Amino acid sequence: MHPEIARIQSMLDEQGYVADEALATSVYLAIQLRKPLLIEGAAGVGKTEVAKVMARAMKTDLIRLQCYEGLDATTSLYEWNYQRQLLHIRLLEQSDKSLEVKEREIFSEPFLLKRPLLAAITHHRAPVLLLDEVDRGDDEWESFLLEVLSDWQVSIPEIGTIKAQHIPYVVLTSNRTRELGDALRRRCLYLWIDYPTFDKELAIVRRKVPGVNGQLAEQIAAFMQFVRRTKLEKTPGLAETLDWSAALIALHRDHLDRDAVEQTLGVLFKQRDDADLMRTQWLDHLLRGVQEVGQEPPPRNQQTIDRVADRVLPKR
Repeated sequence: MHPEIARIQSMLDEQGYVADEALATSVYLAIQLRKPLLIEGAAGVGKTEVAKVMARAMKTDLIRLQCYEGLDATTSLYEWNYQRQLLHIRLLEQSDKSLEVKEREIFSEPFLLKRPLLAAITHHRAPVLLLDEVDRGDDEWESFLLEVLSDWQVSIPEIGTIKAQHIPYVVLTSNRTRELGDALRRRCLYLWIDYPTFDKELAIVRRKVPGVNGQLAEQIAAFMQFVRRTKLEKTPGLAETLDWSAALIALHRDHLDRDAVEQTLGVLFKQRDDADLMRTQWLDHLLRGVQEVGQEPPPRNQQTIDRVADRVLPKR
């Protein structure tokens, strides 16, 4: 492994993020080339967390824009503080200043509300700019974003052109609810984050869940690997794994059994049909798989999971 990539991996690890070589390489190249990093993958696999740990590791600020349907350039860039402008206009009513001077005053930077894109451009140091769930924006907003990422300057009619003081480090995340345009994709480096392997998920549970014992952590990681091999409306991600682990600890569970899982199904499955399907058709098979993994000789790894899954899980 390249020493600089190993350093990035170590930096992320210090911030509590278990990163593989592919992710560390992507982060390193995004920093070195100052190119936006587009991260795609299923919900709950840790895409957003990459930007957060980048900001902490680099000791810089995180500026986040949560994208949504109907997001437009004004909302993501700037707005005028109309209430403050009105108050200032009243204060100027008795002033002998010219109309031109008054207009220049009320349409000046002190009355400007900086939204995430403008805040990132004008920040006093290079921040990490997180454009979260960028696929939720529409094509028109995507075109505007591409222009900002290309030039790193924006034009405000009342003030003029504002250029970036420091080029931000940009991370875009997408759940692929809408296909992003080729122009935006070409502008970015690309990383796909899949559901974690058994080894990685086990390491994350041990790292992120205080108080979890070794047996329970291994059982949780194995159970989640088997869950993702079933056909569900919404497959639980790593976020659900951590929530579930914390819930089991809160209920003072030190191992998995049918009662423990049924008691906490609502933590893992957010669709009624998924929970019913798990309870009635899959749970016994999955718990048998967890039991057989525990009977395998250590060290137990992804190959162990694959081998046991072939034996105990029904063919879909």
